[in-house]
Amino acid sequence: MSEAPQVRQSRSGPRGRFWIETEEGDAELTLSFASDEMAIADHTGVPEALEGRGLASTLVRALVADAQEKGYRIVPLCPFVAAWARRNPEHARLFISR
Repeated sequence: MSEAPQVRQSRSGPRGRFWIETEEGDAELTLSFASDEMAIADHTGVPEALEGRGLASTLVRALVADAQEKGYRIVPLCPFVAAWARRNPEHARLFISR
């Protein structure tokens, strides 16, 4: 994976998903919208063969960019998203502590 992966996004009712398609399977971040102002990031998963290559961080960055653009805040229920938020305090205003 030498070029930047393409992050796709979908939303169906209260459920949302960011994902990157790979030959090994999809890397994904799933979320639930409690309201237009709050999304709960509940799961991040990456195919085992691709772990450690930054795909999960790429997905969280896409989520953060979407939250900034659309004006919602994120509840980091997923442990990976919570850890990313702690490592990136410049985005703290977008996260709601649990």
